[in-house]
Amino acid sequence: MTVIFWLRSEVKLGERRTPLSPVGAKSLIDGGAKIFVERCPHRLFDEQAYLDVGCELVANNSWYQAPKEAFILGLKELELKDFPIIHRHIYFAHAFKGQDEAAQILSRFKAGGGEILDLEFLQDNTGRRVCAFGFWAGYVGAAMSVAGYYHYAKSSASFPAQVSYDNKEAYLAKLRSDMLSAGQEPKALVIGANGRSGKGVVALFSDLGIEVTQWGRAETQAGGPFTAINDFDIMVNCAYLAPGTLPFVTKQSLGVAPNISIISDVSCDPNSSGNPIPIYSAITKLPQPIIESEVAGVYIQAVDHLPTVLPKESSEDFSEQLLPYLQELAQGTAETGVWKKAQDYYQRAIS
Repeated sequence: MTVIFWLRSEVKLGERRTPLSPVGAKSLIDGGAKIFVERCPHRLFDEQAYLDVGCELVANNSWYQAPKEAFILGLKELELKDFPIIHRHIYFAHAFKGQDEAAQILSRFKAGGGEILDLEFLQDNTGRRVCAFGFWAGYVGAAMSVAGYYHYAKSSASFPAQVSYDNKEAYLAKLRSDMLSAGQEPKALVIGANGRSGKGVVALFSDLGIEVTQWGRAETQAGGPFTAINDFDIMVNCAYLAPGTLPFVTKQSLGVAPNISIISDVSCDPNSSGNPIPIYSAITKLPQPIIESEVAGVYIQAVDHLPTVLPKESSEDFSEQLLPYLQELAQGTAETGVWKKAQDYYQRAIS
């Protein structure tokens, strides 16, 4: 039986990324799969690029009409509706760790007999994620922290809406212009420096010529809060949210006149009981990506889809990582390997 992939449009405001590039689509089609691509005016890649490799275009947001056996492929959340879901969806559902909307999301899949094959829980035998946007999340999270630092150094106005850039060089040019006009360099810290996101943070600061202090497990294993964080101007958090994580900062540890001005929370899980930065309570969005925290003078960046600011690099990278596993599905191996692990995570979540 021919395996069907249905690349849906993204409904999240400002989301331009895709988990499947035209190059990846061609590879799947060459292997015998059939691919439908929903029209999506803000997707990075042109519709014609998908047509040229043999995909079939369908109406925007029409996935619920797809054949039941189709794999619905996307990135971010679905629209908040209440009809039962019958399909197998591959995306970042953010519903397996007790998030605010988890019960509503899972109840729809359970009612319809569908399934979430969550991209966050595609793991190899060591438990490591096999595909992730982490590097580019870190890169953009660091970039936004620099932009925020220079913005608030000269203005008390709200940080402007964040747009996407054609490529990283265009973004770096904007940041370098900010640096030249300010004539000062921030003292920066990254927590979780050794992971994918942390490496992206380090790469951004290196590209800008800004020195960054790197903390890993050795520096944080004793547990926070860490008063030394207040020695920095910028802190970028990329630490994995593990059960029992103690706060890195608190209102008390920052004090009444904190030195630090920007905290970029790349890990971004404010609704979890283990949130290590308990001075804010909700994610931020691209129209207002940086807001004042509950501590006066300390600003928070907590966008949960940072890589869409650099949709080209992040989509090409992620699509290349995911492709071998989609090829496994195209060969009819949905019940083995990383996909079996993903099914197990889903079953535990609904139970």
